[in-house]
Amino acid sequence: MQVFGRKSGLFAALVAALCCGGMLQASERGPVTNLPLPRFVSMKAAEGNARRGPSLTHRVDWVFEHEDMPLQITAEFGHWRRVQDAEGQGGWMHYSLLSGVRTVLFQPEKSELHVQPNPAAAVKAYAERGAIARLEQCDPDWCKVAADGLSGWVKKADIWGVGRDEIRK
Repeated sequence: MQVFGRKSGLFAALVAALCCGGMLQASERGPVTNLPLPRFVSMKAAEGNARRGPSLTHRVDWVFEHEDMPLQITAEFGHWRRVQDAEGQGGWMHYSLLSGVRTVLFQPEKSELHVQPNPAAAVKAYAERGAIARLEQCDPDWCKVAADGLSGWVKKADIWGVGRDEIRK
């Protein structure tokens, strides 16, 4: 059985206070992209500053330090996107730091990756809390993910970076 987890030092973030505003209704559309808000994306860069407002003149409140980290976009303004992580930390990031590639973050101490989307199916691997995987597909209760050359099905409740009712083929 293999276990994959986060790489040491890459997942750390600088801590700072941040007020990101309220959550938006899923039926809203971004005024810049016309894409749904909120929506999930991932970090394209290995490091990205989250600023207090949508410009380089605003102070940096938070630094995300992990490529492929899933983030949720909650607002848009010009080339800037207001994002937050699984813990609600974030701020305004330039869109060039973000990717439409979908990733998820494992939340329990240890999550089972099954060969099929069924709790009785054989366990293929385990993922540690904080591990990041690429999102492949989802049904109502399970998602297929891949990381470190492994893929498997995980309970949707064990990951952050996918909508509760989201279905992906």
